[in-house]
Amino acid sequence: MRLLRSFAAPLVGLVGFLTLWELLVRVFDIRRFVLLAPSKILAELGDDPGAYWGNTLVTARHMIIGLSIALLFALAAGSLMAASRFVEEAAQPVLVVVMVTPWVAYMTSVVIWLDFGERPIIFLVAFTSFPVFAFGVVGGMRSADPAARELLASVDASKWEVLWRLRLPSALPSIFTTARFAVALSLAAAYFAEGSALQPRGLGVIGRRAALDQTSGAEVLWTTIFCTAALGIAGLVLLTLVERILLRWHPSQRT
Repeated sequence: MRLLRSFAAPLVGLVGFLTLWELLVRVFDIRRFVLLAPSKILAELGDDPGAYWGNTLVTARHMIIGLSIALLFALAAGSLMAASRFVEEAAQPVLVVVMVTPWVAYMTSVVIWLDFGERPIIFLVAFTSFPVFAFGVVGGMRSADPAARELLASVDASKWEVLWRLRLPSALPSIFTTARFAVALSLAAAYFAEGSALQPRGLGVIGRRAALDQTSGAEVLWTTIFCTAALGIAGLVLLTLVERILLRWHPSQRT
């Protein structure tokens, strides 16, 4: 029963949201570019599913590569920050500046610096996601059980053993939590960067072209937004499944 509810409840919520969206557009006769009805989005998606699928995979690749790079650097930087209060206090203002600065403002500069293509897209995805992961890593590693730290110290465990056996497992719940925010940030960065980096493919590319077409671009634009949202949902579902597998031992995953 619990398993059925876990699948049925999100489905009911999603169907209800789409129904309300459809009614809102029809009742108030909202213009196409302002808000397009879900039925018309699905019709546009059905006219050329292969093209949208292919561009969604391109955006997904940019997102996954950028997130992976951000996580690797965050694990390294976060480990140093968790091991030294001085390093943490020195790095925190820089991370905050990166987080609060609107990356859209300097996106063109990044594209010019790294040249057009995939490099600026992946860089922006990694750059915007890195601070979120770093704070998650530091917070998680600092939450390691003090008794366990004392036990490892009593057996003269090396810093690498403490990191691998205690600090990193303790940081996993925090990393998964921050990863959900990073997915949203990375999708936004990938979408807008694709539209500015003169990429041949990607949801951001066809979305930018559609935004310039005032006659028939509304359907394409909103379909790319729909595909981006679907990609984000798929990423969050995948994160939840991986979290349940890796954190079977954690209280948050127990019934």
